[in-house]
Amino acid sequence: MSEPIGLVWLILLLPLAGAVTAALLTPARFGRTLAHVPMIVACACAALLAVTLLTQWERIPQGQLLSEPWTWFAAGRLHVRVSLAVDALALTMLTMITVVSSCIGLFSVGYMAGERGYARYFAVMSLFVFAMCGLVLANNFFLLLGFWELVGLCSYLLIGYYFVRPSAAAAARKAFLVTRLGDVGFVLGIFWLWKLSGWQTDLTAVFDHLLTHQPPQEEITAACLLLLCGAVGKSAQFPLYVWLPDAMEGPTPVSALIHAATMVTAGVYLVGRCAPLFALSPTAVITTAWLGGLTALLAAFLALAQTDLKRILAYSTVSQLGYMFLALGTLGAVHPTLAVIAALFHLLTHALFKALLFLSAGSVMHALGGIIDLRQFGGLRHRLPLTHLCFLCGAAALAGVPLLSGFWSKDLILESVIAASEQSPAYGGGYYLLLLMSLLTALLTAFYTFRAYFLAFWGPERLPPQLQGHVHEASAVMSLPLVVLAIGAVGAGAILEPFTHALSQFVATTPALQQAATVVTAPAWQPHIDWTVASISTVLAATGIALAAGLFARGEPEQLPAVLAPVMTLSQRELYIEAVYRAVLIRPAEGLAFLAKVADQAWDGLLHLLAALPGMIGQWLRVMHNGLVQFYALAMMLGLVVLMIFVVLGLSR
Repeated sequence: MSEPIGLVWLILLLPLAGAVTAALLTPARFGRTLAHVPMIVACACAALLAVTLLTQWERIPQGQLLSEPWTWFAAGRLHVRVSLAVDALALTMLTMITVVSSCIGLFSVGYMAGERGYARYFAVMSLFVFAMCGLVLANNFFLLLGFWELVGLCSYLLIGYYFVRPSAAAAARKAFLVTRLGDVGFVLGIFWLWKLSGWQTDLTAVFDHLLTHQPPQEEITAACLLLLCGAVGKSAQFPLYVWLPDAMEGPTPVSALIHAATMVTAGVYLVGRCAPLFALSPTAVITTAWLGGLTALLAAFLALAQTDLKRILAYSTVSQLGYMFLALGTLGAVHPTLAVIAALFHLLTHALFKALLFLSAGSVMHALGGIIDLRQFGGLRHRLPLTHLCFLCGAAALAGVPLLSGFWSKDLILESVIAASEQSPAYGGGYYLLLLMSLLTALLTAFYTFRAYFLAFWGPERLPPQLQGHVHEASAVMSLPLVVLAIGAVGAGAILEPFTHALSQFVATTPALQQAATVVTAPAWQPHIDWTVASISTVLAATGIALAAGLFARGEPEQLPAVLAPVMTLSQRELYIEAVYRAVLIRPAEGLAFLAKVADQAWDGLLHLLAALPGMIGQWLRVMHNGLVQFYALAMMLGLVVLMIFVVLGLSR
């Protein structure tokens, strides 16, 4: 095994070792104080190794590292191998996962101090990082599926960390079950690709076979749409987005890691990694674009009037993931490099500023004793100056304020949609409509983000009576990750792409993107800054921020403008979508389940009755076996008399 592959295996196994070590500390007394050490050390070392591999990447031949595979299991034609692959796309994701996990793990030391299950928390967090790294590195569809499900299991455990609270337990079940709906399609898609690719399971082998033989497009489309089902569930896209807002019942660092930076990006990564497959199916690509565009706009609307700060950020996550899917949905109309890099660039910047926003919200909760309802506090900028500044950096990046990271990545997505509308005559009108939807989403994003900012940190100071004089900044162990992420949210975008084009030049070397480029007939893309798009997005961001400032800078207004009031009411009630789901899907299913239960109980009753009949008959016959010889003799005589009567009657005829 070559040295670079050895580094890859070490990056993967370090978080697993951290999880095992933290779990072993659970029964020990020092598990309450030292259980965080294995997770933080493992993630920090993995991050350093990932950065080291980045610096050595120019010396890697063919832009890809493949491990020597060995058989995991085999059954007939199904041969599943443990195989890892590292390319520029995977290495970028790997670096982001380990760096952000290290920051969030450090923040958790202060946030989770004193909580029951302290060691359990860090053990599962470290196991989750291991699963996510494995998902990124897996070069076999079935191995990827294994890590995919392990990510879902860890998410279930972390969302339900406060399992004694019914709301947390219900949220964990909801997340697990809703994502399983998408995973059904994902599993079917994997088996379909296994058949189409001549019984291959390794990703590289599947891509090579399908690009060489190109089976009927209908079958490729079906397989891609089934894979997309898994991506939609894991990345909380419409209609399976409903689990993510409720998942805020978990600890806030869990929201920052799983539901902002890593797990929910797995679907985006899956589609990007399978770019050669989606390039063969224009139908699957345009479906991806429409799902992303609708989700982005819908979630932005639902975030407008929420009062729970974490719930606002959750809907924001759903909306920004929709942006990423929209970028991937241009893959068939523009050069694959532009589509995937636009989605990946926004994925990276979103991981930074959304983790920052969630951790800032966690800092507010830590200061206020768990309160996160915007109706119960306000004007915190003087009490929590560092948290206020960090939240402002994250909010500005999310809203698309010029020169910040979110501004550049969002503009690249808009550029890809514009290019798709110009270069795809078949779907040009659709892409223009998606462009209008994405612009409206940008306006709404700036509005709801700064509404939350102004309500939390501006206006007159409002604190619960029991907290007067007790609100202050958190310790350094919680403040340091905020500062690091704030620096990234402000400056990472400019460093990565618009002025250096380092990200696009690096990711363009990914073999999968080069394979996809052989299928898509689109002009090559050259990295540049589109100042027209930048100007439009700047105006939208400024308009949204100005509207939010005018309405909420002095606190919640007593009465909203007549035009805005019904819109905010619909947003606050989440368009009654959950009620529709309950009426159309859940209650009929519950009715069927009740009927099935009644039928099952009736059938069980019948079976019990049939089983009891021999015993009942035996009880009736038992009286005849009383052990008295006289009774037996009398019975024999009576039987003989009855027999003789029948004989006589028979002879008389």
